[in-house]
Amino acid sequence: MKSFIAELWVYLRARKKYWLIPVLVVLALFGGLVVVTQGSAVAPFIYTLF
Repeated sequence: MKSFIAELWVYLRARKKYWLIPVLVVLALFGGLVVVTQGSAVAPFIYTLF
């Protein structure tokens, strides 16, 4: 996993695609939210946010 992140960082720096960083962070946060709330009692309250 570490090498993937390092490779991604090198790609972003080499191609000057710094605008992708916020997109990737938001996607990671939403992915983490889905993993954390799946199967928990908090899940119905997440739907009210969207």
